Order: sequence, then C-alpha cells, then structure tokens
Amino acid sequence: MPISQLFILSPRGDKIIAKDYRADIVRGTDEIFFRKYKFWDGPGGGDTPPFFTVDGINYAFVKKNNLLLVVTTRTNMSAALLSELLLRLTKLLKDYLGVLNEESLRKNFVLVYELLDEVIDFGFIQTMSTEKLISYIFSEPVVIEAEDKKQSAVGTMKPSLSKITGRSGTKRAIDAQRTIVPGGGSRKNEIYVDVLERLNVVFNSNGGVTSAEIDGAIVMKSFLAGTPELRLGLNEDLSVGRADQHSYGVVLDSVNFHECVNHNDFDADKTLFFRPPDGEFVVMHYRVTNKDCSMPFKIHPIIEQPSPYKIELTLKIRSDFPASIYGSTVLIKFQVPKTTTSVSIENQNYEYKSQEKTVMWLIKKFTGATEQICKARISLGQPANANIRREIGPITMNFEIPMYIVSGLGIRFLRIEERSKTYNPSRWVRNITQANSYVCRII
Repeated sequence: MPISQLFILSPRGDKIIAKDYRADIVRGTDEIFFRKYKFWDGPGGGDTPPFFTVDGINYAFVKKNNLLLVVTTRTNMSAALLSELLLRLTKLLKDYLGVLNEESLRKNFVLVYELLDEVIDFGFIQTMSTEKLISYIFSEPVVIEAEDKKQSAVGTMKPSLSKITGRSGTKRAIDAQRTIVPGGGSRKNEIYVDVLERLNVVFNSNGGVTSAEIDGAIVMKSFLAGTPELRLGLNEDLSVGRADQHSYGVVLDSVNFHECVNHNDFDADKTLFFRPPDGEFVVMHYRVTNKDCSMPFKIHPIIEQPSPYKIELTLKIRSDFPASIYGSTVLIKFQVPKTTTSVSIENQNYEYKSQEKTVMWLIKKFTGATEQICKARISLGQPANANIRREIGPITMNFEIPMYIVSGLGIRFLRIEERSKTYNPSRWVRNITQANSYVCRII
C-alpha cells in the first residue's frame, strides 16, 4: 500500500519540504492539514490526533522540534507503519543534517530531497537505513549550529557517518564514479538537464510585489555510457552577489555546487567542468531575491458590495510571458467569509467547497500575453461588515510553465569531451518555472 505525499511544515504552516510520489491527490493537502491541526473540530475535541481522515484522504503526522512531518495516503495503511516511518525519517534527517530544525532543512533542501528520493519510490518504502543510503547520497550538508550547543551540524554528523563507512562524502562520490557502468552494453546513452525555478512571491492588494524569492536549481539526469567529462556553459553576463542599481544581466544572490563540479573557471567564463554520477543530481543550486524581476502572472483583485448580503470579488490575472508559452494546470484558490451561503462564478471551471469555505478556479492552459477574469458572487447569511470583508482571501496560485525561466539564467552549451568521434550522446535541455508560494493579499 503506497504513500501519496510527504511534507514538512514549519510552526507557522509554511511548506518547507514537499514530495508528491503518486500525483493521485490534489494540491493543497498541506493547507487542509494545518487548518485541522490548528483548529481541530473532530470527535473528542482537544488536541489533533496523530491519525485522521478528511474527504477520503488519510493523514498521519509527528511533531519534532516544532516541525510537523506529515504523510498522506488514499489507502488504509497501518497506523503503526506510518508512525514508524515518520519517526525513522526524523532520525535519518538528524543523522545527515546533524541538527533537525527549520534552518537546517531550508539550507539543505537539496540533500533532503535526495534522501526522500532514495527512501521512498513511487510511494513504496525502500530503506530507512543510514548505512545503506551512504553509497547513494552525494550532497554534503551545510553547516548549521544548534541553538543550545555551539557545535556545528557537520561536527555532529560526520563522526556518525564516518564511523559507519570509514570514508568521507567526497571519497564516496569518487568511488561511486569509478563503479559506473563502462561504455558499451545496451544502456541508453543520453543526458537530461532541467533548469528548475520555484517562486515565492507575495503581492499586495494593488498588484504590486512586496516580496519575491526564486529558488533555482540545475538538475541533471545522466544515462551516459562510461564517465566522460562534461563542460556546461551559462550566461556570459551572469554575476553572483547583490548588484547595485546600475548592474545589468543575470544576477544571483548565492550559488552552491555539487561536489563533483569543478568551478575554477566559473568567475572568468561562466563554465563548469564535471564527471556526472549516474542518475539524477543537482549540478548547481542558486537563489535570487529581486522584487524587480518580471513575475509570470500579475493578480489584481477588486471587491465590490452591491447589497448588504452580497459581495462580488473580481480577479484579473494577466500572464506576462510570451504568447508562444503557456502555463499548465493553473489553480487559483481563495477563502470566502465563514457566513457564506453560496458562491457562483460564470463561464469558468470552478469548485466551491462549502465546508472549508474555499473557492478553486482551474485554468488548464493559460496562454502567455493574455488575461483571464473571474467574477465570484458571494452570498452571505448576514450583512457584510469590515470584519467579514477581511475574511476574504488571500489568493494563492499553483502553476507550472514549461520553457520559461524568471531569472533569465540559461544554458549556452553542454559539451561532452569525446574520446572518439563515434561517441555522441543525446542531450536534452528544458526550462521549468513552478509556483511554490504565490500569494496575493486582498487586505
């Protein structure tokens, strides 16, 4: 029986880590869970139980260091199994991160996702052994100091791993590269590169950007025969570090590289050299905080009150990217007042969940340089006032835009140092932009 989703929430309900293994449950389960966790109204009252069901989805969670580790499933799985999984996961994360807290997860999210990919495959548990995972994990942890001890995370983790294996992470990566299947055989000879950006954006009620952050990564999946050296070239106008107002080109706040990457020439000509390990790994992770970046969607909410018992919310959403590109499965959600009796929207694909007081508006294909308008007519059970109007929103968006990057980062070339002219693997490069937290506050 498989697990559908796994996510880790902060004490505020922010989604730090999220993994969807089967795509059989709609997005937003983290919000449903946190609402139930904070305002439990189920049988018995009191605190939220560690296992409960909402709309046919089973939730199980544990709380560790103020973090909420949650799994969801549609099947009737053993509660003891789910509890054991979550407890072992907390131990595994502590083994690798040294300190399990919000900061360590955010700074080591590449390592955490690498662990989750190995621990669970398509919802089925594979292994929870720190020793067995050593040979499959190549990312090194970022040093985090514990709040109660002036001891680094690497200092607490490295002895435990070295005690098990007797070798460092770098040595493991070198050893793994040497065990890659040599050239020849029937395996595929190709390589895939994804430039992936996740957006964290907050808009005000006028549609202006109040905060914007881009978490980006260059992800590579290698099926190459042998261990050829690759040369990856990025934008020539790329710079790292907060730039002044007169700077041009692509500016990244910070970057970090996989341990197999030689970045000695990065500052000079923006090229990286490496021998890729087999399978999927993150070549480079980067971060951008710039409110001046052109966001893919602009949200403009307008609230009107035609009568004491009626409120009309008009949403104008414009796509600010080329018309040749489109956003897929764009989902817009917003809360309505608790006294709402009904919601109606004309000429749009929407769903109103009366128990949760949530409206969901789905646009399967949002073409670039176009505008979509949604007018929601909200009927109330009592006259509207200022407090009721404050209960509307915020508006959240989930989307994915293929072949589009907000930061402007691009791959100029991907060259393979060939030993012979007959060695010419296939190379595939794509860009993807996703919404991680895309929010517009109405009031």
